[in-house]
Parts: sequence; C-alpha cells; structure tokens
Amino acid sequence: MSGTAGAGPATFPAARRLRGLAQSDIRRMSRESDRLGAINLGQGICDLPTPGVVAEAAKAAIDAGESTYTYPEGHLALRRAIAEKAARYNGLTVAPEGEVVVTAGATGAYTAAVNALLDPGDGILIMEPYYGYHVNAAVVAGLEPQFLTLAPPEFTLTEEALRAAVRPTTRAVVVCTPSNPSGKMFGRAELEAVARVAHERDLLVISDEIYEYIRYDDRPHLSPATVGGLWPRSVTITGLSKTFSITGWRLGYALAPEPLARAIALVNDLYYVCAPHPLQLGVLAGFALPSAYFTEMREDYQRKRDRLCDALTAAGMSPVVPQGAYYVLADVSEWGFGTARDAATALLEHGGVASVPGSAFYRGATGENLLRFCFAKEDTVVEEAIRRIRRFRPRGDLVDADARAIPGRGPRPW
Repeated sequence: MSGTAGAGPATFPAARRLRGLAQSDIRRMSRESDRLGAINLGQGICDLPTPGVVAEAAKAAIDAGESTYTYPEGHLALRRAIAEKAARYNGLTVAPEGEVVVTAGATGAYTAAVNALLDPGDGILIMEPYYGYHVNAAVVAGLEPQFLTLAPPEFTLTEEALRAAVRPTTRAVVVCTPSNPSGKMFGRAELEAVARVAHERDLLVISDEIYEYIRYDDRPHLSPATVGGLWPRSVTITGLSKTFSITGWRLGYALAPEPLARAIALVNDLYYVCAPHPLQLGVLAGFALPSAYFTEMREDYQRKRDRLCDALTAAGMSPVVPQGAYYVLADVSEWGFGTARDAATALLEHGGVASVPGSAFYRGATGENLLRFCFAKEDTVVEEAIRRIRRFRPRGDLVDADARAIPGRGPRPW
C-alpha cells in the first residue's frame, strides 16, 4: 500500500546539489578520537572555559524570561555594542540599525550572505588551503567554487595570481584572515591588490574574520573592508565562538552596507529566524570585558602555539608557524605515508592524538603532505598531547609495555 509505514527503506534521492558532498574529515576525526579515547587536536572545538561574565549574563537572561524572538537582525543592544567594537577594533563605522546582522554563528552569516547576494551559477573565488564550509555552503547555494592556491609556508597572495584566477563568471572572492587552517594574516599590500581587482571586476569581497582577536607576535589585524575603498562591496563576517570559547552557542554577525545587510537579514530570517535571544544577551556582557582579557588570551595561545610547534618538529614534522588563529599546519612528508589520511590515522591509533588530514583543505596533492593541529585546549591537555606527539614514531614501533587496551584493537601505545 502506498505510504504504509514500514514498507521498506526510502529510495527518494538527495538533491543533486549535494552530490559529492559529505561531512568533512574534521568531523570524522572527532568521532574517531572519541571512539578511541584520544586527545582531539583536530576539530576547533575550543573547549576552554567561557568567561564567567558571559555565562552568568546568559543565565540571568534565561531566568528573566528573555525567551522570545529578537528581530532577525538581532537584539538592538548587541548590535550597538558590535558597532562600537567595529569602530574601535576594526576601523569600520557601521550603523547598528541597518548595517549589523546577528546570525547563528559566523557560518550562518556566510550562508546568509552567499544566498542573499549571489545567484546560482555565479563563481565564488576561494583561496586554498580553505575552510571547507566556505566551499560546501557555496555549492549548496548553487554557486561555482573557483580556487586560487597559495603556496606554503608564506601563503603570499599576489595581484598577478589573483587576476589570473578570476574568471568571467566570478562574482565574489572570499578572504579568511586570520586563516583557518593556515594561520595566514593578509597584509595591507595583499588586501590592496584584492581591492584593485575587486573594483576592476566588480566583485563582492566576503571576509571571514572569526579569529580576529587571536594573533601573534604583535601583528595587527586588518579588516579588508577598511582597505582600498572596499566597504561598499564588502561583507565582513566574524563571531563570538572563538573569542569567548562558546563554539556551541552559535553566535556570529555580518557587517555590510545597508542594502547588502538588509538582504542578508532577510535570508537570516528565512533560514534561522534569529540567533538565540538569551545567548545574545550573554555575549553582550562580553563586549564590556577589559582589554587585559584579550591580551591574556593572545599570550596564552602564543605560548601553546610555540610549545606545540616545538613538539611537531621533534616528531619529524615541519610546522608552518601561524600568524593568527589557533591551528598549525605541519608537513609530514618525511613520515613516508602515501596520504594525509594515512598519516592522521597512524598518529591517532598509535599516538593517541587526533589531527585533520591536509586533504580536507586542498583539492590536489599539496594537502596530502599536511596535517592540521588545533591548540585551543587547556594547558594540561596540550601538554599531554605534546608528550604523546614527541613519543610517536610514524611506523608505530614504540609501544608501552603497560599500555591500556583498546577493546578488540590491542594495546594503546600512549
């Protein structure tokens, strides 16, 4: 009988635009890490403590019954705080009533932007190594991802290479600074090149700046929208997940000229309605944190970065020391594995540390020599991961006599 429950598995296919897409190796390695009880330096979970003032403000908002929808563009008090921060930190003058949209994470801001401002079939230029969501969210929106490969270890962007990568169908370019996964921070000369090409070719510039506060060696953060007159054709995306260690709260925002922001807010409403109301009030309190909070955060991350890079070198890898964000790409070609996934699996199963294969960030062979490590962890966790990495031998020939057993898999060598 048609429509009878239990009549067998559904055969209705997924949408054609999903063909070839799957959850990334970032998610896969997290699942494998949990299964084996390893230390997860793969996914950027950022399981550090949330600032007390942020958590308490969210709790107070819940207790006060702040449980209804906000406007799709977000709570006005939060938008005003965002506008003030944008002027002070990013050098951007934005109107909280028309040029700020609070979203369900920075990923939600990106998804709303590409669906609001680009049409199916448009090309979107993405630099690799890339954050996979920039590619896959564009595919689901019906866009054509186009790529410009930046070479490690400097990942320098040249105007010549950018011009060569732009096609007749290209309508937008994505700039991620500080970059996930490379830690690259684009300098003024590079962004001026982006501005010249964007003006000449009438391109939208989408900048993902979620790691804007996590930067090293006193290097300043530079928002692309402030360079070369880019603001009228820019969408600046950032968020609170990394800054306040609240990746599960899903709070981000987009800054854009009013016509662009209005379209983004419309799509944000259609997809998400609004970001969680009490959590918006929680992060609002975070905007009042003293500058010392951000200074200490940078110093803590830089110390972890340096310790981890030393350990990766000791284990026979060649780390690319990041300028910002909390990831390290490391070359593992000396290990002799055929693929990055093989190398990551060996380190996970025989070293007890999860990483992400570099192939998750590249289309071609370059990624097969790389692993990505995340150091947004408590000091004790980072130190234990460092100990395991230093002890790891690529062929798994170092096994403790008293190692704990993995059911059905033999002893744990860590």
